[in-house]
Amino acid sequence: MVMQIDYYYSLAEKTLSEYRFHHSKMVAKAAKELAFKYGADIEKAELAGILHDITKEESQNNQLQLLHENGIMLDSVTKSNEKILHAVSGAAYAEFKLGIKDRDVIDAIRFHTTAKADMSLLQKIVFVADFISEDRNYPDIEIMRQEAEKSLEHGMKYALSFVIKSLASQGRCIHPDAIDAYNEIIMKGI
Repeated sequence: MVMQIDYYYSLAEKTLSEYRFHHSKMVAKAAKELAFKYGADIEKAELAGILHDITKEESQNNQLQLLHENGIMLDSVTKSNEKILHAVSGAAYAEFKLGIKDRDVIDAIRFHTTAKADMSLLQKIVFVADFISEDRNYPDIEIMRQEAEKSLEHGMKYALSFVIKSLASQGRCIHPDAIDAYNEIIMKGI
């Protein structure tokens, strides 16, 4: 995988806008740092980080076509929300177009927007890295980064609370996976 990582950076640079490529590089960097801190595979974290948004700028039709071609069915919430569709199509792209066979890398891409219950260490890392990367500057970013320093679960709790509140206040659907992830963390007493 070490020799191929340059290929994936080059692919992301060709596929994504300058802004989105920069963001993907920053998420890959944050994922590597979190992997080092929390004892995960650094190469897998970097790979999932650089590819996490690989289909984000594709048209909805192209994303749906990719999923259809590979027999991937969408739940109604994902179908209705273009902001999370790219996570599913990105995972499909990584698996079926790029030939990545590592299920944990694919699932880290797949669940980087919604999270889910029973996430692996790598999946938690990519989810949190997307929130705390250097290019992020939303209100409370420093609190989010501090929470991620305490633990991945603290970072996830803060991020999921933010997302759930934000979606609810806008009258938008909340993916059941996000609710399950949030409930799991709360039940652990985090």
